[in-house]
Amino acid sequence: MTLKLSKVMADKDENSVEMDEGTSSANEDVELKEEVDGFEQNKVEGANLEDEDDEEQIDDDDDDDDGVKKTKAKKCVPGIVYLGHIPPRLRPKHVRNMLGVYGEIGRVFLQSEDHSIKRKKRKAGSNGSRFVEGWVEFRDKRIAKKVAATLNNTPMANRKRSPFSSDLWSVKYLHRFQWCHLSERLAYEQMVYHQRMRTEISQARRETNFYLASVEKSQTMDKLREKKIKTGEAVDEKSWNFTQRRTEDEIRLDRMKKKGLSKKNLQKAQAKSKVMQEKAQSNVSLLAKIFNSGKS
Repeated sequence: MTLKLSKVMADKDENSVEMDEGTSSANEDVELKEEVDGFEQNKVEGANLEDEDDEEQIDDDDDDDDGVKKTKAKKCVPGIVYLGHIPPRLRPKHVRNMLGVYGEIGRVFLQSEDHSIKRKKRKAGSNGSRFVEGWVEFRDKRIAKKVAATLNNTPMANRKRSPFSSDLWSVKYLHRFQWCHLSERLAYEQMVYHQRMRTEISQARRETNFYLASVEKSQTMDKLREKKIKTGEAVDEKSWNFTQRRTEDEIRLDRMKKKGLSKKNLQKAQAKSKVMQEKAQSNVSLLAKIFNSGKS
């Protein structure tokens, strides 16, 4: 009996040991699985963080690109310079060559003389044209400001043989001035000029029509007068009735008559007026004395 009990107890102990080993192995498997899952989660989180960092870097790069574009756009703002004095032989190509050393130049415009001045020159025999003022557009307004500040009241050319060596730059930077403003101004001036020409032409046309009408009228009147003379009818001659303006003496005498003065008083007043007129005239004897003394 004791042997049987001991065998049974031994079997129970072995079973319990096997159960403990099974449970321990199961626990170890669960722990390994948890560690693997945690490692994988860490990998996923690290990948997500890397993706977020890459997106942030891309956004930063995009912001940097936008900033560079903005700076480039700011740098490309054009500036316009006004030229107040243009020498006689200066042309747009000369202006471009002389100012192109300081920076890139866009458009150049030089205003020519007025049409009336050109017409007078042609009548005088000179066919040369001259520019009065000009505008130059620089690609960068900062360069335009520097050019206006440095070149104003300085000689145009340093070489003595140059035809522009005796002339000075008259340069001014136009703040907030654009090329469209210049084109609008030129269009307005052209419109005003054409309107003035139209009014002058219409006025000349009216004058010529009136002259032609008056000539025709006079011709018809002469024909009628000749017919009347041939037939023996009376011809009404035109008489120009007009009144001459009174002199100052006549006005003064009328005033005295209205006051009721007698003839003697009127004669005395006339004598006084003559004396005053003689005194008002230059003293010939005094002038003769002055000039004769200078000659002597």
